[in-house]
Amino acid sequence: MKLTILGCYSATPRTLNNPTAQVLEIKNHLFLIDCGEGTQVQLRKSKLKFSRIKHIFISHLHGDHFFGLPGLVSTFRLLGREKELHIYGPKGIKEAITLLLKLGDSWTNYPLYFHELEGREPQIVYEDEKVKVSTIPLDHRIYTNGFLFQEKQGARTLNVEAAKVWEVDKSQFNNIKAGKHVVLEDGTIVDNKELTFDPPKPKSYAFCSDTMYKEDIVPIIKKADLLYHESTFLESEQELAVKTKHSTAKEAAEIAKQAQVGKLILGHYSTRYKSLEVFKKEAQTVFTAVDLAEDGKSFVV
Repeated sequence: MKLTILGCYSATPRTLNNPTAQVLEIKNHLFLIDCGEGTQVQLRKSKLKFSRIKHIFISHLHGDHFFGLPGLVSTFRLLGREKELHIYGPKGIKEAITLLLKLGDSWTNYPLYFHELEGREPQIVYEDEKVKVSTIPLDHRIYTNGFLFQEKQGARTLNVEAAKVWEVDKSQFNNIKAGKHVVLEDGTIVDNKELTFDPPKPKSYAFCSDTMYKEDIVPIIKKADLLYHESTFLESEQELAVKTKHSTAKEAAEIAKQAQVGKLILGHYSTRYKSLEVFKKEAQTVFTAVDLAEDGKSFVV
């Protein structure tokens, strides 16, 4: 599982930094999460193939999280895309994107599907045999969701050496891979677990931006391998965080600690701060496993 940060600042683009956008590579999927201005350029800089993006998840309809989407949808058309594209986001996102396509007389020549969200409880929005994606209801000035990406439990793999020890015939290997027990010639039943390796532990990633401090998301993101949690402000501006319904670095760390996540990634920084290290230092007073989101930076689990 690999997370690449395309943009990590709040509100407006800067000379060297971009608003929120991320790409998650998981089980052969390339999921785009939020799409602020500059996303296309950042995708090219990161050498990520546009054609691999089939699912885009938009947290909310503030411009710094989706103003890059109309351009990306249009670029897909110009590149001759034929594969379908699915966009998951708040109700209204279809109207916003299709209006621009209509006014520009530039309808896509590929299937474009919108999955509009209104629910206030966690819900599964995408699922296949390998991955499940669920919403994380957040508390912001407008309707907002985070997203939880979870690998599904993989299959057990054949332990050839154990099969030899039990003198299991190769003709039984496919049955073992299918999860079946083996009955030897003398009637002995060999449990499948004796002949297979445990699958790797499924990985998970929780994306939480934008939101004020919200403890009831803790059970949803419990023990996620990675947690991205917005930290727009420091505790010294806590009153401003409450007013704008954002979080501080310390509050993000509190959520990470309670949820017992593997690592906390901070982001969505206000441009008022000259150094990002102050965010990390503040968060580490509560939770030690903290890293900083930066444009172009990747995290691998």
